[in-house]
Amino acid sequence: MSDASLNADGTQPGAAHPDGTQQGDAGFSDFFSLLKPRVMSLVVFTALVGLLAAPVAVHPIVGFAAILFIAIGGGASGALNMWWDADIDRIMKRTRSRAIPAGRITEGEAFGFGIALAGISVVMLGLATNFMAAGLLAFTIFFYVVVYSMWLKRWTPQNIVIGGAAGAFPPMIGWAAATGSVSVESVLMFALIFMWTPPHFWALALFMKSDYDKAGVPMLTSTHGRRVTRNHIMAYTLLLVPVSFALCFTSIGGPAYIIAAVLLNALFLRGAWTIWRRDEAAAEVDGYAVEKKVFRHSLYYLFGLFVAILIDATLRGMDIAPFAAWGL
Repeated sequence: MSDASLNADGTQPGAAHPDGTQQGDAGFSDFFSLLKPRVMSLVVFTALVGLLAAPVAVHPIVGFAAILFIAIGGGASGALNMWWDADIDRIMKRTRSRAIPAGRITEGEAFGFGIALAGISVVMLGLATNFMAAGLLAFTIFFYVVVYSMWLKRWTPQNIVIGGAAGAFPPMIGWAAATGSVSVESVLMFALIFMWTPPHFWALALFMKSDYDKAGVPMLTSTHGRRVTRNHIMAYTLLLVPVSFALCFTSIGGPAYIIAAVLLNALFLRGAWTIWRRDEAAAEVDGYAVEKKVFRHSLYYLFGLFVAILIDATLRGMDIAPFAAWGL
């Protein structure tokens, strides 16, 4: 058999993969895994908050359709990212069991699946809501797959900084689905996720450095070392704080958000400070326990702030008394 007829990992079509699976022998769960469901859950949640916090009431069916197609668009991005990154996924310990490197889905199947979902999600979101939202979704998919995955990820240690924009668009898309426009509020929700992404992922990179080294991904920990990465986490956390508080002074800010912003920023700053003060000898001894803890807490940080936005939007819709005092 000629080399041209082999799969990308060197196995013959239909042959058993080294882990015992069959090439292309994929089930529903394998295709679903291409959508990166854990990442998709964050996309869905922040898009939903953007939709519900908007000052325009949306019919429940329209709202459900909007979130469904935003989720599908996010899943399409994940599938196309896995198609492109299949080579490094085979190297990295935390990704080698994914459907493509494990041989359950071929790269061609993943590409076709991702392209189909991308087209369906953008067109249907435009028909269900408006073409501003559809345009933002299309740009988000393009940005994540082409700008981040194909260009930035393997080229610059600033990949997470710039590429983080892709994960920051969902609340803006949700807001646009409701209003047909972009506003200060939606831009600040975007900015909140954009500024949160670098310290969140760099905390992960501190204890996953060997994986990125093996794959040749120029993560900041690999190109500049852990000390510089710790400095960057502290710097970006300091920049994140004023961005998060800026939302307090918009139409979607309120008592719940103020309280959450004060508490969560204090905790995040303490975590960043602790990481910044750490030396590698101490980190090696405890297995980077502090870095892992800060990474987990960073998830609670973003979730908590968006829950607070949702609570304020709900109370505002119910005309709760405290909002009258705030003039909201």
